[in-house]
This record gives sequence, structure tokens and C-alpha cells, in this order.
Amino acid sequence: MSNLHQGGCQCGAMRYQFRAPLRDIAHCHCSVCRRSTGGILVTWITVPRDAFTWLQGEPACFASSPSCERYFCAHCGAHLALFTTLSPHSLDVTIATLDHPERAAADRHIWTQDRLPWLEVDPSLPCEQQEHID
Repeated sequence: MSNLHQGGCQCGAMRYQFRAPLRDIAHCHCSVCRRSTGGILVTWITVPRDAFTWLQGEPACFASSPSCERYFCAHCGAHLALFTTLSPHSLDVTIATLDHPERAAADRHIWTQDRLPWLEVDPSLPCEQQEHID
């Protein structure tokens, strides 16, 4: 399988690509991700920042905290990526916006201290109360 992956927003105004293996994929349960997407969790892949390219469109940006910027489509609102100064050489990309999200299975849960109590998690995946950034 190729390490070149593409994705984009719902309306097609934004397109991106990255060249990296499909690993370091986490289901995030933090309340900030829930509120910014409207989902019960968000699944992210962390890729090297220099491996990521916007192919089409200019993303809108929202500083959701002092250390995080979230990138989304200004037309349809699709949440596409996140940059944090806590990990300045990487970028997190939303798995659901990949052209082939079925190829990118999560390998862990993060921020499970914020998990909604009625949400069952895959017991075969490790859980981190917060997130451990290398």
C-alpha cells in the first residue's frame, strides 16, 4: 500500500494530501474535540508536518486553545486538521476526511478521562487518560 493519502471536505472546496504510513491513529475523547466537531469523539492520524500539503483551497483557522489551531473548510465547516505547539513537527488530520478512511484503523484511545460515560470503547485498544506526546 502506498504511503500517499489524500482527503478533503464535504463540499470539495478543500483538498489535502500527506505522505506517511497510516499509523499513530487515535480516537480522541476530549471535550474540545467533541465541541469543535459535534461528534462523540474524533479520530486523528498524526503525520510529520512537512509531509502534509494543502492541494486545493485555503483553510479557515480557529485557535481552540493557546496551543492548538484547528483547520476547517470555510464553506461546509468540515474539520480537517489540528496543529499544536506541543508537537511542532507534526500535524493531526481527521481520519473521516480521508478518501479511504476504512484503511486507517485506530490504535488507541486518548483523553479517556473525558469520555462520555455511555460510550463503549474497543477494549482491545490501549487507553490513555490524557495524551502522551513523544
